[in-house]
Amino acid sequence: MTQINSHGQITIPPDIQQQLGLLPGTEVELEVVGDTVQLRKKEAEHRGSRLVAAMRGKATKHLSTQDIMQLTREDV
Repeated sequence: MTQINSHGQITIPPDIQQQLGLLPGTEVELEVVGDTVQLRKKEAEHRGSRLVAAMRGKATKHLSTQDIMQLTREDV
């Protein structure tokens, strides 16, 4: 059995962490369903997807190579 600590936190047992691939820093989503809480691993968004989203539509603005490189360096 797992208990909630004074900070409102619980510890996910190591075997469940391993089974679900929950590594330190993994983002999870919580949802209340009736009288239960469901925990699921948040879908990871890869850096490449963020870069494509940031650059989408920019090509019509006639960016220089330097401008494009700057977009890839921004924290998107």
